[in-house]
Amino acid sequence: MATYGFAQESAKDATFTSDVNVVNVFATVKDKQGKVIRTLQKDDFLLEDEGHSQPIRYFAQQSDLPLTLGLLIDTSGSQRNVLEPERHASYRFLEEVMRPDKDRAFVIHFDYDVELLQDLTSSRKDLEAALEDLTVNRPQLNRRGQGGGGNPGGGGGRGRGGGTNLYDAVLLASDDMMKKQQGRKAVFLLSDGVDTGSKVTLTDAIESAQRADTLVYSIRFSDQESSKGGFQRGGLGGSVGGIGMGRRGGIGRNGGNGGPAGGGRANQADGKKVLQRLAEETGGGYYEVSSNRTLGDIYTSIEEELRSQYSLGFTPDKGSIGYHKLHVGVKDKGLIAQARGGYYAR
Repeated sequence: MATYGFAQESAKDATFTSDVNVVNVFATVKDKQGKVIRTLQKDDFLLEDEGHSQPIRYFAQQSDLPLTLGLLIDTSGSQRNVLEPERHASYRFLEEVMRPDKDRAFVIHFDYDVELLQDLTSSRKDLEAALEDLTVNRPQLNRRGQGGGGNPGGGGGRGRGGGTNLYDAVLLASDDMMKKQQGRKAVFLLSDGVDTGSKVTLTDAIESAQRADTLVYSIRFSDQESSKGGFQRGGLGGSVGGIGMGRRGGIGRNGGNGGPAGGGRANQADGKKVLQRLAEETGGGYYEVSSNRTLGDIYTSIEEELRSQYSLGFTPDKGSIGYHKLHVGVKDKGLIAQARGGYYAR
């Protein structure tokens, strides 16, 4: 939940003050064929907080607020044959959607480490360099710790073991990168969705994105050949000293000892369901790359959504705390609103 006030109910350039708490919700509306609808007005929407109807006090079409983007790219061994199309399509997307001197983006990659390759910047050149730096990693024993003191298994990186720390990546992107930013915020998660090494849970990752008011666009990019091959994505065990963004990031979390939360294949959640849940509960979208739909096509669809969002604002009841379920609907039964499913009242 953001803390804002407003002096106008319906204007793109609404003036905010600091005396009113407002929950801001960004919504995309589509028809049943998936076409984005841009022409709705405030009275076309329905908004409920914990099942109770709320008046929409702030409304804007095609919000012009600054956009903060994060690319979270899976570089585990199972992605080795899809990394090149991910790299090139991601750069083209950033080049198309980012407005000079207004929008910013960052790049994180994750496998058995979570690393910040590029901090928030509006420089397309720096973002391109970070994408060029992406490489697929394989699990190694006694790997040099990154982001801490350089000791395996301690200090601020994952020094030992394998796995894919997807949930850790979402949490760190939300808590350390997005939470302090204002305006519209979205991360693009490119992965097959299978987590085998995180110290936090899927629920933790979703909560962190919700608290940071961040949309998660999940893009399932599965390398079938790698998943059939010799590389297995189970954890190799080992003790974990912390979660860190190493090499360039310098962002870390201290953790205790014990094996990764993800475990081996027997404990892996269904990757598709994981990515769908991340998208649904944060108000983003879920997509699958296939022979009929390229990553470039998906990015084009997401760009259209970002340029066609409605901004809805309401004032929650005084004294509200904790998690609240939200529902954003449209009076026209032939239309579907896509928005986050809840918020944390402060």
